[in-house]
Amino acid sequence: MIAVHEQLNRPEVEFQERKRALHRQVVDAIDLSKAGELGEAEFRSQLSALASYLCRRNEAGLSEDEQAVMVREILDEIYGFGPLQSLMDDPSVSDVLVNGANSVFVERNGVLKRTSVEFANDEHLLSFIQRLVGQAGRRIDEVSPMVDAKLADGSRLHAVMPPLALRGPTLSIRRFKKDIVQIEDMVDMGTLAPEMAEFFIAAVKARANILLSGGTGAGKTTMLNNLSRFIPPTERVITIEETAELQLQQDDVVGLETRMANIEGRGIVTPRELLRNSLRMRPDRIIVGEARGGEVLDMLQAMNTGHDGSMSTIHANDTNDALARLELMIALSGVELPNSVSRQYIASAIQLFVHITRLSSGERKVVQVSELVGVKDGEFVLEDIFVYRSTGKSENGKSSGEFFATGYRPKLIGRMTAAGVETERAWFTARQLRMPGTAD
Repeated sequence: MIAVHEQLNRPEVEFQERKRALHRQVVDAIDLSKAGELGEAEFRSQLSALASYLCRRNEAGLSEDEQAVMVREILDEIYGFGPLQSLMDDPSVSDVLVNGANSVFVERNGVLKRTSVEFANDEHLLSFIQRLVGQAGRRIDEVSPMVDAKLADGSRLHAVMPPLALRGPTLSIRRFKKDIVQIEDMVDMGTLAPEMAEFFIAAVKARANILLSGGTGAGKTTMLNNLSRFIPPTERVITIEETAELQLQQDDVVGLETRMANIEGRGIVTPRELLRNSLRMRPDRIIVGEARGGEVLDMLQAMNTGHDGSMSTIHANDTNDALARLELMIALSGVELPNSVSRQYIASAIQLFVHITRLSSGERKVVQVSELVGVKDGEFVLEDIFVYRSTGKSENGKSSGEFFATGYRPKLIGRMTAAGVETERAWFTARQLRMPGTAD
């Protein structure tokens, strides 16, 4: 779904310039102080009537169809997402990326595509960004030319303005999706094999500590949401995130969110502070949305002191790189630990590593599932349980490859048995794993 102006086949920049001028006339003509007195519905009605009147005037030069579109988009400029409204209304869009007034991209199903949506000019784009940022209680200007914000619908916004952004104001919006892709859907889409999904469910029920790794947009949070579904409803869960994305279904869930500093540079609340305070809330499990700094040491301490079944995500290239990044983050915590001690600490805290990748085709695959067995001769012992082996691309542009069980039987089986969680020996038999709908 692309913006309506494509269907009307008129130059987008000219339309946006007209809308910008009419928008200014609307703002100049109304008394914004009356908004609270009239109520939102009545105020919207009056705005719509005023915009319709201005669009009908001869000097506006608009046809009836164009007038209807113009009125709607003027209201979008005031209440919604302006030229981006149609993109934000499209449920298939996961990211909206604006690289200046005349360059708008979207991501659908993991693939980036340029749209014909445009802003009138950089001034129009910057004022649009400032409005969104202001509604989120933040600011962007020459003093603070970069900003992160959370929008009212839960979407994440990041913006950079000139002179830091060389081609004009830049805006990135990561959409907040209310409908979670279920793990059964992920199997059907080929993200992982059925045996892998069954193993993950068993690991969560057996209270294994799990770390999900991958790049930006790989699907780490989606998988984390899925795994959380299988936490027993009798357990108390604390979630810690920079931007709330997790959607746990249990009753006893406490969601904590970090806070950025205010305009004066005060009031910041870090993940590490939240993690330390969460330990006083009697959690059974702690889920850290993304581990990226010194809070990793506190997270590992929690995992090592009775909070089994905790989970987190990390940016990494594979499971070995995830271990290296954990070591780096322990060093960033400010606590000086010998390398051998930090490695032993990691090995005793985390049992399962899951690496997810977004392929060039836009598909997402769980490419590596590994058990951290321990440390031997100062080195981590990491054993692959399941892997995905790519063989290229098929004729339709999709990834070609297969999932395999390596034949390694994880030590986690003992934990699962002790917890009364059923497992099947066949899960781990060395072979190619069959996907739903494929012939034996």
